[in-house]
Amino acid sequence: MASLDNIIVGSHVWVEDTVLAWIDGEVFKVDGNEIHVHTTNGKTVVANISKVFPKDTEAPPGGVDDMTKLSYLHEPGVLQNLAARYELNEIYTYTGNILIAVNPFQRLPHLYDTHMMEQYKGAAFGELSPHVFAVADVAYRAMVNEGKNNSILVSGESGAGKTETTKMLMRYLAYLGGRSGIEGRTVEQQVLESNPVLEAFGNAKTVRNNNSSRFGKFVEIQFDKSGRISGAAVRTYLLERSRVCQINDPERNYHCFYLLCAAPQEEAIFKVVAAILHIGNIDFAKGPEIDSSVIKDEKSRFHLNTAAEASYVCLS
Repeated sequence: MASLDNIIVGSHVWVEDTVLAWIDGEVFKVDGNEIHVHTTNGKTVVANISKVFPKDTEAPPGGVDDMTKLSYLHEPGVLQNLAARYELNEIYTYTGNILIAVNPFQRLPHLYDTHMMEQYKGAAFGELSPHVFAVADVAYRAMVNEGKNNSILVSGESGAGKTETTKMLMRYLAYLGGRSGIEGRTVEQQVLESNPVLEAFGNAKTVRNNNSSRFGKFVEIQFDKSGRISGAAVRTYLLERSRVCQINDPERNYHCFYLLCAAPQEEAIFKVVAAILHIGNIDFAKGPEIDSSVIKDEKSRFHLNTAAEASYVCLS
């Protein structure tokens, strides 16, 4: 936020704009707490000093790769820097050890191929251009060198690209771990193959995204003492249960609800309900693999088979 001490006539500033969010301009009058600005789109704006932010006129036109280098780390300065880099197809930017990603809404395979993985393998953080691989590499090296667990938080609004970013992180960690899983499938493949089920029960259509995750997902990848992948688990949490009983037009409930309603023939909905109830009676025991499970006993197997048969009848 600006103050009367650093805003004078002739200062270059950012002011709010209803279309562009923020627009830059030059101050031509200061009247108490009111700042009068000629904007670059030819308009004259009068704004309160609390809504005006100084502009860094010496910032490079292509932006900076680490926003801690900016003179002003305020909202318009951050957005301008991200926009400038986005125009150059630079979708990643650091803010210290935090990586900011802007969804390109297109495939960029050259950014994630094996050659790129090799470039970031073992490279010091900040040595190369900002990249999701750099974050994964730092976490992996710290785990190996310090023998401690590490977590990578992927956060963002609906449609920001969290799921794709998580896939890239797992792909890179699988590349570093370099170990195949059961039946020749990599750990990454095993985890990703669970996505359709998780999304059916945890994703819904929203105003901003037709396939929006309404649940949190914690993906755990386990490594042995030599840094090789030994297993993986997917843990879900924070399911948005309110969506079950409260839906805003034109949004929808969880995908699975519509799949079940569309699949059965007339009067078959009771079989679906019965199958769900049988699923609730299935008990599991610890399996031979790390974090794996098996059917506990014959009683549980009976409920599993009954649920499977009922589902097959409904969907066939």
